[in-house]
Amino acid sequence: MVDAVRAPASVRTVAVLGDSVGVGIGDPALDGGWRGFAPLLAEALGGARLTNLSVSGARVGGVRTDQLPEALALRPDVAVVVAGMNDTMRSDFDPARLTADLDHTVGSLLAAGALVITVRYHEHHRVFRLPGPLRRALAARIAELNAVLDGVAARRGIACVDLGALPGIYQPAAWSVDRLHPSELGHRMLAGAIAARVAEAGLSAAEVSLDCAGGRPAGPLAHWSWLVCKGVPWLCRRGRDLVPYALSTLLTALLRG
Repeated sequence: MVDAVRAPASVRTVAVLGDSVGVGIGDPALDGGWRGFAPLLAEALGGARLTNLSVSGARVGGVRTDQLPEALALRPDVAVVVAGMNDTMRSDFDPARLTADLDHTVGSLLAAGALVITVRYHEHHRVFRLPGPLRRALAARIAELNAVLDGVAARRGIACVDLGALPGIYQPAAWSVDRLHPSELGHRMLAGAIAARVAEAGLSAAEVSLDCAGGRPAGPLAHWSWLVCKGVPWLCRRGRDLVPYALSTLLTALLRG
């Protein structure tokens, strides 16, 4: 007698912890806010109940102290953690502390019974141009951050979506005007990749369409208004921390040469 094929288990609840990418910045919603990958993922998971705890500007330490307790109280079936980029642009960047905070967050979610998925980062210089010293400094920081993400994922045995490896992710259409956050298409790509990891874990997950729909179309004026009023000031604030590091990196290279 042939055993019946068991259907994948359904996902009832999903929690997203993270920063502005988790918030959905770059993908305008019809209600005037942001949509992003989280609702698209919940839809792909059979309409799972979504709790998005992400906060724009959040760092990995903040995810641990502020978002994790709420996530644990929910006992989600799936938990997605997207954070770390804000840490790379700060003067107190510390891979050891990042490792401790991320490992604690992931370990706690696993202990609560969640399937945990993290996201590693792409090569930012392939999306927007930066002066040489800044480009090299940011690339070095992102490499260190990705090493942390890879290490925790390997140690905890969890899936980690490689944003930079997604097909088509480096096309301009995948990014919003600030070139820091995914566009609707980019968020759809991310949601699709996460849904695929959920399916690989044996849970029920559908494919995410890459056809942009259901969001709020943003004309060129809205895009540039956001860039001038919020994007550039944000980059300048973060640059005050990153520039000294870039200059020290350049000086070290000159002295060694």
